[in-house]
Amino acid sequence: MGKVIVVTSGKGGVGKTTSSAALGAALALRGDKVVVVDFDVGLRNLDLVMGAERRVVYDLVNVIQGDAKLSQALIRDKRVETLYLLPASQTRDKDNLTEEGVERVIGALRKAFDWVICDSPAGIERGATLAMRHADVAVVVTNPEVSSVRDSDRIIGLLDAKTAKAERGERVEKHLLLTRYDPNRAERGDMLKVDDVLEILSIPLLGIIPESMDVLRASNVGAPVTLADSRSAPAVAYLDAVRRLTGETVPITIPGEKRSLLGKIFGRRAA
Repeated sequence: MGKVIVVTSGKGGVGKTTSSAALGAALALRGDKVVVVDFDVGLRNLDLVMGAERRVVYDLVNVIQGDAKLSQALIRDKRVETLYLLPASQTRDKDNLTEEGVERVIGALRKAFDWVICDSPAGIERGATLAMRHADVAVVVTNPEVSSVRDSDRIIGLLDAKTAKAERGERVEKHLLLTRYDPNRAERGDMLKVDDVLEILSIPLLGIIPESMDVLRASNVGAPVTLADSRSAPAVAYLDAVRRLTGETVPITIPGEKRSLLGKIFGRRAA
């Protein structure tokens, strides 16, 4: 059975979709069979980031409502043969997602894939709660800004209360992915430092993705940054994050600093 990951945050624009695509591609590059599911019904951007917008015929809502089979809606990536996309509908709204339908689709994907990555919409309403509902692991994406961190703290509370695991008395494994980090701005006090974010959220640090034009360039050409240029700073950060996600011990170095954050990653597991 595959593992379900939700990529989530309370605030929009922090890089959830970019991160979902980058992490999915990085896992697929290891040879694992991966599907990335777009839960942002009504907006749909994951297909653009993955370069599959012209190949969408059926979507998640079509499968849930029985208008199409799961196999008809899945889009296989042209670059990595073990990477797939299940797109969201662009013409429906989140009310078309049902708990029963989502459970059925996620259950089928678990059986067919090693990793099921759910790209959650922003906010704390229906689409977001259904995206996290069946998660085994949560990657909480946040920018080093007070409003983003506060919203992520709210999401952590929902993960501990509104998921299927929570209802069984279990806990969703949670990791922090800090995106758009600029060490110069952090040093000037224009954004929070890494230690500040860790102190507030108290979940293990999965990775620090530096602010970089490479992410925008990758999105513009329709490729996850881990495929567009695997040597770029954000791609290396995402690839290292996947190594940690799969159990490897990989030290984290804050961009612009030499000290390792290994203790910060593993020292907060009980939080």
